[in-house]
Amino acid sequence: MSKSEDAARCVLIVSASEQFTAAVRKLLKGVIMLDAKKSAATARRMILERYYDLVIINAPLPDEPGEDFAIDVTRDCNASVLLVTSGEVYEDALEHVTDFGVLVIAKPLTYRRLDQAIRFLSAVQNTVHRMEKQLQTEHEKMEELRIVSKAKLVLIEQKHMTEDEAHRFIGKQAMDSGISRRRAAERILDELE
Repeated sequence: MSKSEDAARCVLIVSASEQFTAAVRKLLKGVIMLDAKKSAATARRMILERYYDLVIINAPLPDEPGEDFAIDVTRDCNASVLLVTSGEVYEDALEHVTDFGVLVIAKPLTYRRLDQAIRFLSAVQNTVHRMEKQLQTEHEKMEELRIVSKAKLVLIEQKHMTEDEAHRFIGKQAMDSGISRRRAAERILDELE
């Protein structure tokens, strides 16, 4: 998994099979945090305590078949979910969970097929993280614009400046103080409101 190690930083394996868990651990040897649980109940508790990028479920689990747990994971967090299920129930599981974004593969599976599925979901997580970062940046820009616009409005109303004068005033305050325009606008609002 060397090509996408940066994507899957936190992984939860949910499997009653030690052999399966060992195989996944071998594939994910470069992962920063790797937890393994044997039941859906204990895995649910872990998900409440910690964020996971990838959840790998080897169904059936001792306390439930696994499909509903996979759906719950997609609803409760932004983790990519891989459901490994027996060939006999593969079609039903696929029909049940695919619309929730769960990737399903059937047993018996090869080491290579498992590796490909994990790489694919890691790539999905890279995209999700990149989009979350872009969204956060855009949110911060919008918040700055809102605060600066509010400060301009206060300057226009209380100091009888034009919009251009208010804009330049905020910029000058920021430059003179060596702070961001947002921080300068916040100071103006604190003083005038």
